[in-house]
Amino acid sequence: MTLSLTVSRDEWRAHQRSLLADVPGMVPVAKGNGYGFGVGLLAQESSELGVDALAVGIAQEVATTRAAGWQRDVVVLNPWRPGDTAATNLLADPGVITMVSRSADLEAIKRSHPHARVQLEIQTSMHRHGFVPDDLPEDVGTLQFEGWSIHLPSQGSLTEATRLAGTALAHREGTIWLSHLSVADYQTLHTTIGVPTRMRVGTRLWLGAPSTIRTTANILDIHRIRRGERLGYHQSRAPRDGFIIIASGGTAHGISLAAPVPQRTLRQRGVTIAEGVLEATGRTLSPFSIGGRKRAFAEPPHMHSSMLWVTGTDPGVEVGEEIPVTCRMTTTTFDEVTLA
Repeated sequence: MTLSLTVSRDEWRAHQRSLLADVPGMVPVAKGNGYGFGVGLLAQESSELGVDALAVGIAQEVATTRAAGWQRDVVVLNPWRPGDTAATNLLADPGVITMVSRSADLEAIKRSHPHARVQLEIQTSMHRHGFVPDDLPEDVGTLQFEGWSIHLPSQGSLTEATRLAGTALAHREGTIWLSHLSVADYQTLHTTIGVPTRMRVGTRLWLGAPSTIRTTANILDIHRIRRGERLGYHQSRAPRDGFIIIASGGTAHGISLAAPVPQRTLRQRGVTIAEGVLEATGRTLSPFSIGGRKRAFAEPPHMHSSMLWVTGTDPGVEVGEEIPVTCRMTTTTFDEVTLA
């Protein structure tokens, strides 16, 4: 009995190929939990797409892609830092392109691995990593320069991309690698900038066709419970008569993990307040749906299962039945991933 991800293979792959046709030079991204599919599976799908480069998040993910059969170039997106043994070991690998974002790191790599393949990252309005645009490095020595990396915010601006690319190319000509531009903006840049361009794509590629993805849990147990009876690890009391439903999927899978929500609008603030009130009164909604609506947790999720609360005289499900579960794909690890 598992937390499962089922993918409509033909439709999912049709979406991938459609995006590839619209984004010349596309570089798939396979990092972290592989957007729910796993890095290995995404490496296999990238091989099927016929692209010549794949981007991963950290050095340790390179081995996972190769174990899955990926044999072409791998770009490591996290910039190299002294003391990162895994990343340093890859500097001598001819199939790996290392990201460099600081002058001190560039000088260290020039000394230790003078023929390493590198991309130089430019700091964008994200202010996360990168060389300051007004102070880009002039000399890469004998390193194999693979181009400039521009990692834009999630709603990337063509104006910012064009400005930073122009600044970079004034220092040294090379391929421009980007992320988070719209397809239309990327096509504009690709046809006007005068050098090769590559766009890294993760979410839009793998999760851009939500109708092809189905996430489900299994019902493991059903228990009748009376008002006032104790339940769960924390021995809270049932607020009324009903049923405790045990569903597959818990903290080990990432169930109910959530990142902080930016409080930019009144609506976002209202949702946060409402969720806080529900949690304070012990009525936190789970991502599991029974009878067409999400059910409350009876208590916080366990490691591999969750206890749900259903009131009334009918639980609405049977042991072994599959139910829908709403998953945040970038934080969920599934027991089974099936391409059907």
